[in-house]
Amino acid sequence: MPPLVRRLWHRVCARVAPRPEIPSALWLDTLQRHPFLAALPLPEKRRLRTLSALFLRHKEFHGVHGLVVSDAMAVDIAAQACLPLLHWGAPARALDWYGDFVGIVLHPDAALARRQTVDAAGVVHTQRQVLLGEAMERGPVMLSWQHSAHTDENTARGANLVLHEFVHKLDMRSGQPDGCPPLPAGFLGTRSFRAARQAWWAVWEPAYVQFRERVTLADRFGAERPWLDAYGAAAPAEFFAVSCEAYFVNRQRFAQDFPTLIPLLDAFFKRPADDPPQG
Repeated sequence: MPPLVRRLWHRVCARVAPRPEIPSALWLDTLQRHPFLAALPLPEKRRLRTLSALFLRHKEFHGVHGLVVSDAMAVDIAAQACLPLLHWGAPARALDWYGDFVGIVLHPDAALARRQTVDAAGVVHTQRQVLLGEAMERGPVMLSWQHSAHTDENTARGANLVLHEFVHKLDMRSGQPDGCPPLPAGFLGTRSFRAARQAWWAVWEPAYVQFRERVTLADRFGAERPWLDAYGAAAPAEFFAVSCEAYFVNRQRFAQDFPTLIPLLDAFFKRPADDPPQG
């Protein structure tokens, strides 16, 4: 189904079908497992519950290697995945940002993937890579359930696998993820999409470069390791993803290390409700 037709169909369904509901006991259990969700104001919890219910209506969960996906597991993933969309207007419209995929694949633990690379001499190398999660452009999201569950243990260090992979999906709305998601015209007072991207990179790139330097100093010379996940130094897209993880699950600590990034992320995740997804 073409993206435009799919969006129209979802909006029609949202108008004529009964609003889906997550049972109260199941929803309360989900909130209690995640301190950053439990801390949300009551109106935001209500919006998140509606978003999560619609998300579950339109997505399909698949367990592999014998993993059976329970209702509690599906709601757990949905609530975390929908958190970045919380301030983006009507639920059906906000969920258009996740409109390029349906499937969510859950592995019991980390997955082994085969990767091929070609070196400068044209030789193909095959390697096995351990993956905790993966977001594929216009494809499914893969997650390790073991590393997705019990995220209250990761709140202190600003880590969250589900948010990481779904934020990659937002970054992909304008093509290959590059660390700058689609920005609206008028972002931070700019007058064009190009100016918005320039404003983003003017702040984001120095923070990324400085973070990479801190990780390098820790790895090579034994300097103090930064609080943010060092995986963010791998590429601009990964820095964006790990920054967003920390922004949502431990904003106070993230703001101590990256005060210049808070206004950018606030402006992006609290964008006008009528701003449509791109891509």
